[in-house]
Amino acid sequence: MSIRPSPEILPSQSTLSVIARIEWQTVALALAIYGGYFAVTWFWQSLPVVVVIAAGGWLVAWHGSLQHEVIHGHPTRNRRVNDAIGWPPLSLWLPYAIYREGHLTHHRDEHLTDPIEDPESSYFTQVAWESIGWLGRRLAAWNTTLLGRLTLGPVVMIVNFLVQEAALVFKGDRNRAALWARHAIGVGAVLVWVMWVCEMPLWLYLFGFVYVGAALSRLRSYAEHRYADHHDERTAIVENSPLFGLLFLYNNLHVLHHKRPGVPWYRIPLLYRRHRDFLVSVNGGLVYNGYVDVARRFLVKPHDDPRHPQHRQPVTRRDDEVSAVPEITI
Repeated sequence: MSIRPSPEILPSQSTLSVIARIEWQTVALALAIYGGYFAVTWFWQSLPVVVVIAAGGWLVAWHGSLQHEVIHGHPTRNRRVNDAIGWPPLSLWLPYAIYREGHLTHHRDEHLTDPIEDPESSYFTQVAWESIGWLGRRLAAWNTTLLGRLTLGPVVMIVNFLVQEAALVFKGDRNRAALWARHAIGVGAVLVWVMWVCEMPLWLYLFGFVYVGAALSRLRSYAEHRYADHHDERTAIVENSPLFGLLFLYNNLHVLHHKRPGVPWYRIPLLYRRHRDFLVSVNGGLVYNGYVDVARRFLVKPHDDPRHPQHRQPVTRRDDEVSAVPEITI
């Protein structure tokens, strides 16, 4: 039987989480993201449409990375201030409060990838797999390739999420309805700015900002997790990716984030380099040499079987397996 390395090799979470009252690096990042967003939407008519789409998609995906940072307690010690920084719904479809709740649940590492316990799992239970029919299974299988995840993935993620949320609201969940009402106010403000003030056509925002932004986020999450017997070995590392590393705020070095989720984004690269050997041994060597390596392996080849290994036996359908259909993977 192999002996797993001790997690105590890494500095403790409390030591790494000692920060100033304000993390100015993250404040500057937020200003760059929101400033860039307002600049691109305001000046869009003066820019080539390709530049608008590329910049818009990047900024919305970058904003999603900022929201992730905010969820983990940055850049201040005040949660209300942090939540205010992350709340604006630039992506339109995902309420920050739901993202926050689901992502913190995802960090129960012993349940990583489990389609019932992990809200960010991309796996199906056997019951859910059988319930989606032939066409659904074909689409799900295509969605396990990188090409499918980048092209079909945003539609699958957004539509599935909205359908499940609508079901909760229509069943009478008042808290969810109130949350969506508040979110709708933010969405309305974004669309007023985009369509009325900036006079950008809705199709351009939905495609260039929302869809491309979601696709970039799906690139990050595509190879982040994969089932293994030990939960530490379910989290991957994507090295040597400076451009996407900045876009994802270094969550491509994902096993470090799961071991020490409170570490601010700008400290991750150095900490990873110092403890690389340990982290690679912890995650069982699940390492990719950049996203080109991920594409080389999985562009048209499935990353994994969509059915979770621990849920492949046919079972009697239970009410709690509604959540066995994958929800969101940001």
